[in-house]
Amino acid sequence: MKNVDIRIAIKEAGLTHWEVASAYRLHEGNFSRLLRNELGDEGKRKVIEALEIAKKEKFG
Repeated sequence: MKNVDIRIAIKEAGLTHWEVASAYRLHEGNFSRLLRNELGDEGKRKVIEALEIAKKEKFG
């Protein structure tokens, strides 16, 4: 499985892929396809930023 660190971070944050995808401004299906291939450092940084945004939106 690719991007295991990101998948674990999403789960540990109590979020779903669609919530992070929304913050990343992608449809859930496109976000899932994005995670199929290992992301580089810049790609992972952008996803983590979206994860933080989604966390603030959900939990305040």
